[in-house]
Amino acid sequence: MPRVRPRHQAVAFALMVLFFVVAPFVVYPVFLMKALCFGLFACAFNLLLGYVGLLSFGHAAYLGLAGYATAHAAKVWGWPPEAAIAAGVVVAAVLGLLIGVIAIRRQGIYFAMTTLALAQMIFFFCVQAPFTHGEDGIQGVPRGRLFGLLDLNQTFTLYFVVLAVFLLGFLVIYRAIHSPFGQVLKAIRENEPRALSLGYKADHYKLIAFVLSTALVGLAGSTKALVFQLASLTDVHWTMSGEVVLMTLLGGLGTVFGPVVGAFIVIALENYLAQLGAWVTVVQGAIFVVCVLTFRRGVVGELARLIRRPL
Repeated sequence: MPRVRPRHQAVAFALMVLFFVVAPFVVYPVFLMKALCFGLFACAFNLLLGYVGLLSFGHAAYLGLAGYATAHAAKVWGWPPEAAIAAGVVVAAVLGLLIGVIAIRRQGIYFAMTTLALAQMIFFFCVQAPFTHGEDGIQGVPRGRLFGLLDLNQTFTLYFVVLAVFLLGFLVIYRAIHSPFGQVLKAIRENEPRALSLGYKADHYKLIAFVLSTALVGLAGSTKALVFQLASLTDVHWTMSGEVVLMTLLGGLGTVFGPVVGAFIVIALENYLAQLGAWVTVVQGAIFVVCVLTFRRGVVGELARLIRRPL
């Protein structure tokens, strides 16, 4: 049976929601929406790495391809935003299933390299496919009206829709982690042979977690495409897969709130250090090295250690 949810996690969640509700009146909403999309991306990746122990170097493929699917459905086919987002999620989940079936039987570095190789195939497909428009990407994606009621061209309306999408994804991940399914995932991470000896089909559980993770990454990519009205090769490139690893480790691997904090830190650095140009990557690397040396559990992981409560 899963444990009862700790009260301090409920308090932390309430504070997070309060912060996001108040923040757009103080901080630039588009920056916050970008951080929310990447926060969901990092949380979905953390579900796989932090709770199953699978390091995927190809998660950018699902983020980018879902963005392309959503952008194409909204601009070319004229689908409403809710249908376009659903299309992106389905594309990411199906792709995750296909890649998962191939990669999930591999272990350790072999799993990571398999996901990277397959993701690079998706990248080159996006470079060549006519509907992606190559390096130009799909621009001018219409946001439309959500369910025919909410005008997503209004900045604050769009922000709170993005916030609702983020919270939905976050709660799905939280529920999965704190369910019997999540306990089995942790058992597989800690000692897979023992889990097998207890009768659990480890590969089946890992595949389900992999597909769930890719579907949520697709949700983040689809939402991002509507926010920026753009789907481009940047989101499919392997560097994006490395960036989500940085976000997760910086915030706290295997923590509930860590990936959100890590995503906000990385996006804030990119935003406020943009004038440095190519040196942004160097600064990010230096900060990452310092954090790894001083905060081995990540920002939230170290905070949880200090208050002796899981976060």
